Amino acid sequence: MLYWLAEQLDFPGILNLFRYLTFRAGAAIVTALFIGLLIGPRFIGWLRVRQGKGQPIRTDGPQTHLAKRGTPTMGGLMIITALAVAVLLWMNVASIYLWACLIVTLGFGAIGFMDDYDKVTKASHKGLSARMRLIAEFAIAGFATWLIVSHNGTLLYLPFWSGGALDLSYAYYFFGAFVIVAFGNAVNLTDGLDGLASMPVIIACMAFMLIAYLVGRADYAAYLGIPHVPGAGDLVILCGAIVGAGLAFLWFNAPPAAVFMGDTGSLALGGTIGVIAVATHHEIVLAVIGGLFVVEALSVIIQVFYYKRTGKRVFRMAPIHHHFEQLGWAESTVVIRFWIVSFVLALAGLATLKLR
Repeated sequence: MLYWLAEQLDFPGILNLFRYLTFRAGAAIVTALFIGLLIGPRFIGWLRVRQGKGQPIRTDGPQTHLAKRGTPTMGGLMIITALAVAVLLWMNVASIYLWACLIVTLGFGAIGFMDDYDKVTKASHKGLSARMRLIAEFAIAGFATWLIVSHNGTLLYLPFWSGGALDLSYAYYFFGAFVIVAFGNAVNLTDGLDGLASMPVIIACMAFMLIAYLVGRADYAAYLGIPHVPGAGDLVILCGAIVGAGLAFLWFNAPPAAVFMGDTGSLALGGTIGVIAVATHHEIVLAVIGGLFVVEALSVIIQVFYYKRTGKRVFRMAPIHHHFEQLGWAESTVVIRFWIVSFVLALAGLATLKLR
């Protein structure tokens, strides 16, 4: 909005700074961080009063988690509020990519909110049915993919191959929607320990800030041999807002957590990172940068598949972060080591930009 106002005035004086993505991205980080820290205490207090017993804790999970009973959930509302205000304040309102991403953020956040609300009101960890959630998620992700495809086509670019791309044609609509839905649920599965999902999301968004900036610049994209997506540079505003809002949430989510992100936040953030990857044509690189989330999701799939056929478990408990808890790792040890893994994977993903 501020960019639009400055544009109408022809960027006079100090408002000329608004032309620069780097300035607006930095401003989005600070804005989201400030809003998150400002509304956090009262918001958490309001959730605690409204929810009473807080998020239901599974009795079949690690016994150390039972001490977390009474902790409110739906903290994702705080994240979404902070990032949405920051993005709307600093975005270029003509950017179709930002609107597509915001549709996913708010849509997936709404699905997660209904799921969290169902769990809290029924005092059950089951929530909405998986079928209902997936139908709603694919509808939102499919619409966002359609908006993106209408501007940057159906090519799937391959890392390590300069200019290498496959035209998926109409299959890309399903592929793009699948990436968004899959990553949304992968982050959702990872959100099981205090701070475990927050920092890897921040790290992934910092990596995609650089990717979005580079693919939005024709000169840098040509030099690196990566796809040039005109207008994709505006996504650095959204990535920056997620970083700021995520840091503010982590302030309250650090052990012992005062609030949980809930499906409201994890679905919204995961889906948003997925749609950013689709918009920048870095869907495969997302699997590297977000490798931690991929492994978490695969651990659940492998566990369920193997158990149904043999009656035995591959892991002591899934998702895999619980497996390490069952091995005797302290929760803080699991979280910090997973953060380190996430950081290394982000560097590996960024390395693919040059290895072509």
